Parts: sequence; structure tokens; C-alpha cells
Amino acid sequence: MTRPDKRSRSEPMTDGELAGKLREHYGMVFHYLLKVTMDRTLAEDLTQETMIRAIEKIGTYDDRFKFSTWLITIGTRLFLDQLRKSKRERRLIGHSSRMSGLQWETTARGTEWTALMASLEQLSKEERMPLVLKHYYGYTYEEIGAMMSLPSGTVKSRIHNVITKLREERDEHEANRAENRR
Repeated sequence: MTRPDKRSRSEPMTDGELAGKLREHYGMVFHYLLKVTMDRTLAEDLTQETMIRAIEKIGTYDDRFKFSTWLITIGTRLFLDQLRKSKRERRLIGHSSRMSGLQWETTARGTEWTALMASLEQLSKEERMPLVLKHYYGYTYEEIGAMMSLPSGTVKSRIHNVITKLREERDEHEANRAENRR
């Protein structure tokens, strides 16, 4: 039994079907990239570039896999490419103002800036991406490894280390709060 959105390799996707799938997954791709980049403008740009790349490369889509996974992979790779290109230029310039801007925009829209979002913003993009893919979107270590061009063991190790780091920071924060109450 095949899923209704699956097609045989001999049936190319029509322009209308492609447009529908891109519209259907646009929000998911944008919110993933927003969590990973913590920068609304960059997430918007990368989402648009992801959609353009998907249109250009639709012939490479392997329908044995979910369309959303393919789009996330494109977005992840575009983001990693962008990181490599701009790493030297960005060395912490404007990070705090960008974060406070995203936090202000989030609360202005009536959405709560949770402690989890605050914790995510403290992580590097290389730490944040696999954690978000695994725990927000449910991808396997193998799928994340394929998206990030890393062995699945490396992905598992990074996620474990980030979770350990977040737990230690939480425990330290709770200990400080308890001490201040005395």
C-alpha cells in the first residue's frame, strides 16, 4: 500500500502539485529555520531560497522520502553554506541586538518567549540545529546526519552534549535562585 502523496518515479510532479506542496510546507520550513537561525530576516531569506532551490531541483526529489524532509535538507544545507561564507564576518557582531529584536517581536505578537527559547538562543547554531531537528521535528539521527553531512554517531554525540550542557545550566540557575531566596 502506498501513501497518497507518493508517486512512482515515472510520474513527474506537475507544476500545480509542486506549487501546492511548497505552499503546504512553507510555514514548517520557515519555523524550523527561525528556530535554527534565531533571526527572522535570515529565516525568511533562507525559506525563500529553499523554495527556489526546490523548484530548480525538483528532478532530484526522491519520492521514497517525505517531501518535508527533502525541503528541510535543502534549508539546512543552505544555512550551513551561509554559515561557512559569513563566519569570519559575523564574530558576535550584532548578536545581542538581533536576539533582543527577535524576543521583542515574539512577545509583541502575543507569543511567549519561553525559557526554552532563551536557552536555545545561547547555543551556537551548530549545537542548536541537530537539537531542533531531533526534538522539535522528530528526525532520526541518520536523517539529521544526512541533512548536515555528518555521521549519525556525531549527531547523536552533539545532541547528547547539548542536552547535558542545557541541564547543567538549568541546575546552576535553579541553585542560584534557591540561594537568592535564603
